[in-house]
Amino acid sequence: MPNITVIADTSCLIALSKVEGIELLKELYQEVYITEEIAFEFGEPLPEWIIIESVKNKKYQQLLELYLDLGEASAIALALEKVEVLLILDDLKGRKEAEKLGFRITGTLGILFKAKKEGLITELKSYIEKLNAVGFRLSSKIEEEILRKSNEN
Repeated sequence: MPNITVIADTSCLIALSKVEGIELLKELYQEVYITEEIAFEFGEPLPEWIIIESVKNKKYQQLLELYLDLGEASAIALALEKVEVLLILDDLKGRKEAEKLGFRITGTLGILFKAKKEGLITELKSYIEKLNAVGFRLSSKIEEEILRKSNEN
């Protein structure tokens, strides 16, 4: 995706790391941005293609923190400082705020779906099973829908 800044929240990094799929982000986007707060929440060493960038407008981030978690608030605040952005958010409140602000969004499942469409993984269902096994919250309706779209139902 040329000229687009991809910003990931902590939940995506944790989920993909737990199912051994974090490298899919690199294969799909080459580089991914996160904030210092997200790096701290993730708490593990990061690959060199994940770029940590500080939010310049801390006041807007603090405002977002009134109703969003620190990671989502910092990701959205960073996105506001960029031109073309894809936000990777799983939290519903964070997604709704990002949509209100006009950002393109996806989530961990969206990343896995895209990876399957681009031939980076052969089966989405096994990743969904792994996500469920590590406690990633996923509604059965969404699970069924994405498996149907992937021709795995």
